[in-house]
Amino acid sequence: MGEAPEEDLVVLVPGRDEQAALEGLLSRPEALGIRPVGPVFYRHPDRDAGCLLRAHLFLRPQVRRFRHALVLFDRVGCGREPRSREELEAEVQSRMSASGWGDRAAAVVIDPELEAWVWSDSPHVAEELGWARRQPALDEWLVAQGLLTEGQVKPPDPKETVHRALREAAKGRSSAIYAQLAETVGLGRCVDPAFAKLREVLLRWFAADRPASGH
Repeated sequence: MGEAPEEDLVVLVPGRDEQAALEGLLSRPEALGIRPVGPVFYRHPDRDAGCLLRAHLFLRPQVRRFRHALVLFDRVGCGREPRSREELEAEVQSRMSASGWGDRAAAVVIDPELEAWVWSDSPHVAEELGWARRQPALDEWLVAQGLLTEGQVKPPDPKETVHRALREAAKGRSSAIYAQLAETVGLGRCVDPAFAKLREVLLRWFAADRPASGH
């Protein structure tokens, strides 16, 4: 039998924003209920479509180095938008399993895209989008602009809404926004199904009371 992998986690993402969000999230192991994890990130040059179609090829050389592999990308932009998040995840996980990862890999597809994780009822959202001291308040402005319905938390088009809010506040778009939100917003405030799956996967692999192992 070969030696057990020595490193915790390899993560394949489509870009800097997703990497920043996950780095921020993994910097909070206690909030996640996991032990500290040392991730190694790769960004696929073909972004979301590359993560969907070629993650198994990209990560195959890492099978013996890492205990687990995580593939995260957006449904919008992957090239197979009519398919459900669950179908896309199953497709990637099947190929990863067959390429040598077995049950040590997981895919998380954000529907529709990463910005869906930005929107919650946390005051940190307005602060990071440049609306901390602006009037009207961010949620009031979104409703007035037709970007949000009264009583909604998450806008129908999360990415365009982020971009509009940043432009209105004259704040530059940056991956640091996603990192900062991931580091500060209470994890219970995000009820997105893909986010819930990510938390479940991390807890299953790296629960705080579970020692590191090869499988």
